[in-house]
Amino acid sequence: MNQVTVCEYASLTTHPVKTPSLALAQVSPSAFDHLCTLSEQFRRGGASLVRIDGRTRLRLDGFVGVIQTPCGTTVEILPKHTEGTGERDKEASRALLRKLIQSMFDMKAREVGVASLETFNAPLTEWVMARFLDELDHIVQRGLRFNYQRVEEEQPYLRGQLNVMAQLRQPPGREHRFQIRHDVFTPDRAENRLLRSTLNLVCKQTTSTDNWRLAHELSVRLAELPDSRDIQADFRAWGTDRLMAHYQSVRPWCEIILLKAMPLALQGQTKGLSLLFPMDRLFEQHVAACLRRRLDNTYRIRTPAASQYLCQQGGKDIFRLEPDIFVEHGPTNKWVLDAKWKLLDETNHKEKFDLSQADFYQLYAYGQKYMGGVGNMALIYPMSAKFSRPLAPFDFSNQLRLHVLPFDLTSERIIGLGAMQLPALIPAVASNQLNRAHAA
Repeated sequence: MNQVTVCEYASLTTHPVKTPSLALAQVSPSAFDHLCTLSEQFRRGGASLVRIDGRTRLRLDGFVGVIQTPCGTTVEILPKHTEGTGERDKEASRALLRKLIQSMFDMKAREVGVASLETFNAPLTEWVMARFLDELDHIVQRGLRFNYQRVEEEQPYLRGQLNVMAQLRQPPGREHRFQIRHDVFTPDRAENRLLRSTLNLVCKQTTSTDNWRLAHELSVRLAELPDSRDIQADFRAWGTDRLMAHYQSVRPWCEIILLKAMPLALQGQTKGLSLLFPMDRLFEQHVAACLRRRLDNTYRIRTPAASQYLCQQGGKDIFRLEPDIFVEHGPTNKWVLDAKWKLLDETNHKEKFDLSQADFYQLYAYGQKYMGGVGNMALIYPMSAKFSRPLAPFDFSNQLRLHVLPFDLTSERIIGLGAMQLPALIPAVASNQLNRAHAA
């Protein structure tokens, strides 16, 4: 199996590449054709996966993840958060992608899994399957949840309760058969069926020796569990009560592998598991999750907000406005924050720091509709070597101001947030204690 690792917006070509890097790599003609076909399917759905540049070259768009082609080529697409293209940058991008995926699905690693999370360098699909197997093994060690199911059947003996009406309806000559109903204590419940279906998929698709060994060991131990016959219905029936608390950490991994919760999941003629994430969405969710951890409980955070519209026509609302993050504190204090996955250059004054005029129009509309034209807003971009400190504020008016702030992907904090008059930030020590307590 041929594996190609690149970053978002990289170029792929069928011509030989002398020195492959995160920005340029070679793929087989069959893989190239598959990506073109896939891109056409995306375009019909309103998304853009690649931009075709001639017959032998294409350029990826803003998606990250893994695509496995029918010919056996695996294209791993990593986030582009630095200008480097070396091996160290590749591992840093992989680690960042894993962290963003966990944040998007609110997956909290247990203390026993933190070390392996930081050092596991396998491709994304193997890492996803490894995390599922780790959580499933934890559940098996704690014990599967059973429940009672009512069974109505015919037997030559009495057990449980006699079903009187069914017994009276029996034809002559069958008086020796008893129509009974009774309860059976069984593991056949929605959550366990989904675990079995996910495990079966992992057993078939994993190529990692460690994953294969653990998957088949768990398969033997869970041999009595049936497969899910209706995956969507079983997810809707997933229990959230106190007795099912230890199952909650495995659910997101089941949703990813069974292709039910992915922003984009591909499964067709491809034999493997292909997962794609919009990088903008991943970054937005991660910023919101970090902000929630650092603000106290008196702040209300909506992600996204969707209560205001740009205009009305004939009494009907037109063009809904949805800022990424809307923070409220009390009846009057409000903040709008929008996260953008884009590398800025704080020295590029000529090109206005690579900022988008359309983003400013968008934030101005948010400020008018959500904040009444009064207060502080922020555009948040990833921190990089060329953008390490907040830009000077942009004033829409004397009362409405826009801040452009960097987000430190290492320390997971927004630099310069205090200038927006958000003073109730939990101190870093207390925040880390809360995170450790929540993870445990």
